[in-house]
Amino acid sequence: MRGYRHCQPARPAGPAAGGSRREGQEQVVAGGSGSGSASRRRLPVARVLGLGAVAVTAVVLLSGCSVDDAFYFGWPQGGITDQSKRMYDLWIGSVVAALVVGVFVWGLIFWCIIRYRKRGEDLPPQTRYNMPIEILYSVLPFLIISVLFYYTAIVQTDVDKIRPNPDVTVHVVASKWNWEFEYPDQKDAAGQPIRTIGAADYIPVLVVPTHKRIRFVEDSQDVIHSFWVPELLFKRDVFPGGVQNKFEVTIEKEGAYVGRCAELCGTYHSMMNFELRAVPDAEYQQFVSLKKQGMSTPDALVAAGEKDGLATTTRPFDTSRTASNYDR
Repeated sequence: MRGYRHCQPARPAGPAAGGSRREGQEQVVAGGSGSGSASRRRLPVARVLGLGAVAVTAVVLLSGCSVDDAFYFGWPQGGITDQSKRMYDLWIGSVVAALVVGVFVWGLIFWCIIRYRKRGEDLPPQTRYNMPIEILYSVLPFLIISVLFYYTAIVQTDVDKIRPNPDVTVHVVASKWNWEFEYPDQKDAAGQPIRTIGAADYIPVLVVPTHKRIRFVEDSQDVIHSFWVPELLFKRDVFPGGVQNKFEVTIEKEGAYVGRCAELCGTYHSMMNFELRAVPDAEYQQFVSLKKQGMSTPDALVAAGEKDGLATTTRPFDTSRTASNYDR
């Protein structure tokens, strides 16, 4: 038995060498997996930053806004009244406040993503509550909303305020599908208020002075309409049944501005247009004087110094229901 044991062949060195090679390979693989996990940990951060850059670029390119438009933050340009400027200031303040809060929140989000990203398999410390943080995110939003509500109430009250003794009063009468504008303080020789009323072939022109406080008093003869001049950045519904709506504006810029009905009121709702013509006060006074003498609105406008007596921002619509009209 001893000789048999001595006669056993020695184990070749090859397998041992192969084993060492396998261990080396395992070490290389282990080393490679460690670097791969590190790169995978870095991958979410790079991905988030890349997506953020793509999102910002897409917003800039797809918005299609000029530099001037961008700083209006979606607010319509071209306001021609003092009230529209105050509403614009409120809008800009609200947007800036929202952006400040948004940037702060976005910063916290990205900071948490980077600072507390996964670094291993250990469960991070668990916190049941954090009283200072909970008080902060409960009280701070309430304070922000309170400030916004305060300034909104101030501006809204000022825009809707009716002051005594306006410079001009216009009685707006709406009907399907026409407008009538009456000046109750300006009467003709027969003692009747001067007025302008539209027709199928005539767009009514509402003539008002600039830099004067104008009060609009609204009535409807049938259904609910809405008096809207886009450049006023304001509209007010016109109700039937003896309900009168009132508002006041001071127009600061001369020009011709299209007016529309902004409340669906029937078949020809889209055709219920008028034109607001803002002129200097001296020209307005001359226009009123000529209307008192019995002139029509187009003739009085031309005689007062306007180039066009008819509406220039819109045109009459052919209301006849014929096949040729439907084909156009």
